[in-house]
Amino acid sequence: MSKPVKVIAVTSGKGGVGKTNVSVNLACQLARKGQRVLLMDADLGLANVDIMLGLRPKWNLAHVLDGQCGIDDILIKGPNGIDIIPAASGIKKMADLGADQNVAIVNAMSALSADYDTMIVDTAAGIADSVVTFSAASHYVLVVVTDDLTSMADAYALIKVMHRDAGIRHFKILRNMVETREQAVDGFKRLQEVAQRFLDVNLEYTGFIPRDPLLIKADHAQKAVSELYPGANASLAFRTLAETVEKWPLPVGAKGGVEFFVDRVVSANSAMGAAV
Repeated sequence: MSKPVKVIAVTSGKGGVGKTNVSVNLACQLARKGQRVLLMDADLGLANVDIMLGLRPKWNLAHVLDGQCGIDDILIKGPNGIDIIPAASGIKKMADLGADQNVAIVNAMSALSADYDTMIVDTAAGIADSVVTFSAASHYVLVVVTDDLTSMADAYALIKVMHRDAGIRHFKILRNMVETREQAVDGFKRLQEVAQRFLDVNLEYTGFIPRDPLLIKADHAQKAVSELYPGANASLAFRTLAETVEKWPLPVGAKGGVEFFVDRVVSANSAMGAAV
């Protein structure tokens, strides 16, 4: 049996908060530390990992779902040697997949030939079924939140839905695009206070990524800031985040390889169906 892989869902209550940037740069920094990293673009109909990195994949998850190719055929290499599973962009049917089709995609992942240390799942933003399903199938859920009031409100709504529909109780909170650590912690405490008052969940502060003009320059160049400007404040913060993530333990009894993720997706869909 292949060794267990740590699966982390990176998600957010709304778009525009830097979620995909977090996914990409966390993957890069983990790879720089010697890990084998798989990054899945799980925004199935509005893919942006490949766009952010200036990549042009020939195949994507839509082709796997249509039976045109296998999962290994669509893998592309990203910065620092990370493997990327690209999704489709601008294909409505991919954005509207049902539970069975989500399971079919993830089942295809069990055919991956490589072993990985960490798998990062860059979900869509919001409360779509796929977001809840993929998050419930992961070891850890990392919620990206800015200081924008709608980001805070939508993060709370996302946590509420995940708890209600999938029974998720533990969330890691990453504060993004903030000026100082004090600002980051203050915003986290406000979200934590509301969640503890109304929900039976546990929120854990995971750190922050500072607002950094070099990150914006890297975006315009379609590069990861960790690759293009390794000494930038944002890059150093992503490195600290990677060091934190490395310390997160695998749950006892975790299965080997991505079979864990496949099994959990099936279980999550069954549980959500029973709750309806």
